[in-house]
Amino acid sequence: MASTYGDVQHLLPGNYKRLIANWLEEDCPSLDYGGFVVGESEGEARLLGKSKGIIAGAPFVDEVFSQLGCTIEWHIKEGEALSLNPVQHCATVRGPIRKILLGERVALNILARCSGIASKSASMLAALRAQGWQGTLAGTRKTTPGFRVVEKYGILIGGADPHRHDLSHMTMLKDNHVWACANNRAAADGGVADPKDFVSIAAAIPRAVQAAKAAGGFATKVEVECRSVEEANAAIGAGADIIMLDNFTAEGVREAAKQLKQEWAGKNRSFLIEVSGGLTEENAAAYTCPDVDILSTSSIHQGTSIVDFSLKVSLR
Repeated sequence: MASTYGDVQHLLPGNYKRLIANWLEEDCPSLDYGGFVVGESEGEARLLGKSKGIIAGAPFVDEVFSQLGCTIEWHIKEGEALSLNPVQHCATVRGPIRKILLGERVALNILARCSGIASKSASMLAALRAQGWQGTLAGTRKTTPGFRVVEKYGILIGGADPHRHDLSHMTMLKDNHVWACANNRAAADGGVADPKDFVSIAAAIPRAVQAAKAAGGFATKVEVECRSVEEANAAIGAGADIIMLDNFTAEGVREAAKQLKQEWAGKNRSFLIEVSGGLTEENAAAYTCPDVDILSTSSIHQGTSIVDFSLKVSLR
């Protein structure tokens, strides 16, 4: 899916090529016995789409075969839906058959997973748009170690927002950060904070936000996870850029978001409201309202189904 300013693949960092080299090495760290049987004959293989979904992950597949000295010609654009009858010829790979087979499983694994994430992201976003909500659907940082760039890329192809990419991309103060800050303050005063004491937690939020802003400077946004309207007000008052209402009920979200937007209207405080915690395609619409700016969920990239592909070789 191309953005207004260019193809999403132009966002990819150069290090993704190193990742692919590592994945190829992981799959064949020593001798390629099957490749020995095949030899060096030239040929081609058809990449076939075998289940519903949209295709995503082309730059990674391109790089897999490029590193093996093969070429690939795509017959379907990234971000398009597969039109099965009963299968779709998505691309043609050309080069030494041994090298095509050497990259086959790595390429298919990447493509299947990335396409599955893109398909789920697009489906959930379409369901929310059908309800009239025009906010941002975002993923989370609950990604697979070593595979994050592919999963975030799939989210983008599906039309959703990847959210922060790592701990250095925006500051998110979750309950553990704020609780630790409250406990440190209590210890300095000679006591211990009660984790059930919302007043203590809310009182610690301004200190945590100020520390985060001092460290990150003007260029780094600060988001605060809040369990109550009281905590949200403390975060907004301290200058937080994004308020995350975490694990609220659907009704509680709508009430809290409306109250916060009304309470801070005209008070020179600009902030976004994000909702997170247990959101799925089945229940997310219940949490939407004009006062909610962002819905974030790991359900669009964690544990999603794959889109099925296969590679079929033919000698030239």
